[in-house]
Amino acid sequence: MRERKRAETVLATSDELTRRSSDIAAYFELAREGEDVSAELKREIDALRDLTERVETETLLSGEHDARNAIMTIHPGAGGTESQDWAEMLMRMYLRWAERQGFEAIINDRQDGEEAGMKSATVTVNGENAYGLLSGEIGVHRLVRISPFDQAKRRHTSFASVFVSPEIDESIEININPEDLRIDTYRSGGRGGQHVNTTDSAVRLTHIPTGIVVSCQNERSQHKNRERGMKILRSKLYEYEMEKKRAEAKKLEDSKLDIDFGSQIRSYVLQPYRMVKDVRTRIEIGDVDRVLDGDLKPFIRAFLMMRRGDQKSDGNG
Repeated sequence: MRERKRAETVLATSDELTRRSSDIAAYFELAREGEDVSAELKREIDALRDLTERVETETLLSGEHDARNAIMTIHPGAGGTESQDWAEMLMRMYLRWAERQGFEAIINDRQDGEEAGMKSATVTVNGENAYGLLSGEIGVHRLVRISPFDQAKRRHTSFASVFVSPEIDESIEININPEDLRIDTYRSGGRGGQHVNTTDSAVRLTHIPTGIVVSCQNERSQHKNRERGMKILRSKLYEYEMEKKRAEAKKLEDSKLDIDFGSQIRSYVLQPYRMVKDVRTRIEIGDVDRVLDGDLKPFIRAFLMMRRGDQKSDGNG
């Protein structure tokens, strides 16, 4: 089904490229005949540019799991309320990004902070190439701003970390020994309202050998939360094993930008100036609000271009 959908998307994109190219040629013909079609021509050229950039980005997504859905986990760094608020801002940014992409984003688990923000969140992003597009977001994100929680209005630096793994489906076998699993149930948390769960439907899965913990409270039934939690656990275990293999093969340093959870990858500065800068690709965007509202296209595209360059270098080496 996935391959069929991908083929249909390729055909639809090809048809759209042909149609837009023909429309532009027709507008040029009208212009030569003396008609003022500058506004229409600009609109079509801009649309064609966006389309070709999207196609180019998709050609960069050739990794083994790039086409899969993504499971994203966000944690605040040290700093209490400041970092917890920043973690929530990051989650909102990714939810808006998913919305812009036409993807479905499901918050599987969220632990609220005491005063504001959140202590952690796990989000599944469903969409074609979701993992490939989000894989470059792995790492530490740094925020500099005048703190809304500081009465003295001092400038604060906050950190939050993002980790992304591909959602593993039944085509990849991940065996989990039931004896290695501890399953706890608890009452779902929430911000109140008539839909707050009053039963112990939330599930926490702990994989004892690795220490990996997965919580899921999004679904209304314990069975569904457990099923969803197992799916997330399988994906995290797969990524855990893949990381071990990379380290054993002594390729960890080469792929550090892809997998190093502790590396700072991007700074978001709101004070004393406004700038978002990716420290890997050197991409800088002055419109911070646009980025925080989910426009990550320049950063994602630049990272994929950089990754392709690294892969070519590895191949030539």
